[in-house]
Amino acid sequence: MDDALPRRSLLKAFPPLMLPALALAGGTDTLRAAEPDALAVPPLTLAMRLRIWIGPPQELGLVDGVRKRVIPITGGSVTGPRLTGKVLPGGADWQSIRPDGTADILARYALQADDGTIISVVNPGYRHGPAPVLARIAAGEVVDPALYYFRTTPRFEVASDSPHAWLGRTIFLCTAARYKDHVALDIFAVG
Repeated sequence: MDDALPRRSLLKAFPPLMLPALALAGGTDTLRAAEPDALAVPPLTLAMRLRIWIGPPQELGLVDGVRKRVIPITGGSVTGPRLTGKVLPGGADWQSIRPDGTADILARYALQADDGTIISVVNPGYRHGPAPVLARIAAGEVVDPALYYFRTTPRFEVASDSPHAWLGRTIFLCTAARYKDHVALDIFAVG
């Protein structure tokens, strides 16, 4: 004797449990028809501009075949429509330079808003481009940022009762440029 219940009986008995399974299996056209063809493209709004002053890179050498270095953050400024203040000294940018020249970046630093609020920043990203362009940047030349890719996704930690709490619940994208003594960041809130 077969103990299995017929499929229709299961659907009638447990419809809420069966819908996700059917959707994953592509089981019903009605589920697909209810989904929009395309989701809205979120707008980007400039939130702030950072100019981060940096010290000379501290080379660690090759670690597991990847060149590692730490670039100290010595200060800077924050301007913009949503936040103004300063970049506090004491942070750093930890970089792993891959054999193809891609810099895998993880910067950690703190900001102080004009009202005194301290804001922690964790900012991962990538910088890469043609080898001659990267060599010019490394030599300290001013290079048009359109000639290379430098993007990050900063996350902010700030007290939840702060007037800047919105930073801790918003997604951000950043376009950046590297100069001899500083890094320029334009940070956009994703709407």
